[in-house]
Amino acid sequence: MSLAYITEKQLAISAVRRACLLTSSVFNKLVKNETLVKGDKSPVTVADYSAQAVISTMLHRAYPDDLIVGEEDASDLRTESDSVSSLRNRIVELANEALTAELGIGDIAEWGIGPGSEQNANQLLDAIDRGSYEGGRSGRMWTIDPIDGTKGFLRGEQYAVCLALIVDAQVQVGVLGCPNLPWDWLEPDGDKGCLFVAVRGQGAQQMKLSGADSAPLTMPPYTPSTFNFLESVEAAHSSHSTTSQISTIMGLTQSPIRMDSQAKYGCLVRGDGGAYVRMPTGVGYQEKIWASISFFCRGQDEKVLILSVIQDHATGSLLVTESGGIITDSRGLPLDFGLGRTLGENYGIIATVSDAHAKLLDAVQRVVKED
Repeated sequence: MSLAYITEKQLAISAVRRACLLTSSVFNKLVKNETLVKGDKSPVTVADYSAQAVISTMLHRAYPDDLIVGEEDASDLRTESDSVSSLRNRIVELANEALTAELGIGDIAEWGIGPGSEQNANQLLDAIDRGSYEGGRSGRMWTIDPIDGTKGFLRGEQYAVCLALIVDAQVQVGVLGCPNLPWDWLEPDGDKGCLFVAVRGQGAQQMKLSGADSAPLTMPPYTPSTFNFLESVEAAHSSHSTTSQISTIMGLTQSPIRMDSQAKYGCLVRGDGGAYVRMPTGVGYQEKIWASISFFCRGQDEKVLILSVIQDHATGSLLVTESGGIITDSRGLPLDFGLGRTLGENYGIIATVSDAHAKLLDAVQRVVKED
C-alpha cells in the first residue's frame, strides 16, 4: 500500500530547499535599499518576495486547485517608480535563478523547475498574490512563511523557510528549512543547513538541504537535570520572565536556548532543547497561522491577546507530534488550524516531549493563576 501524501511531501521538500538556497544567496549578496518596511515595522527583504514566488509557483504547477495562505502580497511591487522597478527586477532575477537551477534529489520538472523554467514578472507577482487565501476549516490549503525570523535572517543567525499542507483543518505535511542551523548543535562551526520533514502518521526526519542523509527523529525522554527551554531572542515575542517562573516551579537549572524563528521546533524535536513555550507579552500583539494565535488569561476580567498566524506553527506542530511530543495551548487543548489565518481560539503554546507535557502544563497554569 502506498504512503499517503508522498508526492506532496517531496514537492514540499523541493520547494523549501530551493527557497533556502535562494535566501542564503540573497543574504550573501544583499544589495542596499532592497529592504522594505511593513506597517508593523518588521523588516521585509527581497528574499521574502522571491522565496514566496518560487514556492507558490511550484505548488500551483503541481496542485493548481489547492489554496495558499502566504505572508506577502505583491501590491507594493506593482507600483511604478525607479526604486520599485529595481526591486521588482531583482525579485524576478532571484526567483528565476532558483526556479531554473538544475534538478536535484526528488525534483520533478513538471513542478515548473529546472533549466528553461523562467517566469516573467507578471507571472511571479501573480504567484506571490496567490497566497491571499484567508484559510478555513475544510479543503486543502498550503501555508507559506518564506522567511520566519526576518531579524535573525538579517543578522546572519537563525531563520526558517516554512511550508505546510493543511487538509480539513489538520496539518498533514510539514517541511521546515533552516539554512543556518548547525547539523549538530554541539558543533556550531560544523556543517550547517537542515531540513525537518514530517507527514502525519509517518514520523519525522532531519536531512541535509540537498535531501541527503535523512535520519528519523525521536524526542528524548524527560530528564530534569538537562531539561531546558527554547525561546525567542526578542522578549517582545514571548515573555522571558514567565518562562523563568515556569523553570523555577519545575526545579530546572539549565539556561534557555534563545534563537529566532521556527528553527526552535527543529531543535526541540532533535533534542537540543526540552520545551518550547510561547507566552504572550502584551495586549494587541498579533501572530499568524504560519505562526499561531493565542489568548493568555491573566484573570477573569483580563485577556492578553496574541494572534498567531498559522504559518508560524503549522509545520512545527506536526514535527512535534510526529517525533513523540505533545503541543497544546496553556489549557491543554490542541491548536486549531481551521480558524482562518490565525489560531484565534488558542491560549499560548506549549510543546515538549510527551512525558514532560503534564508537568509543564501544570507549571504554566500555576504561573497563570498567580498572575
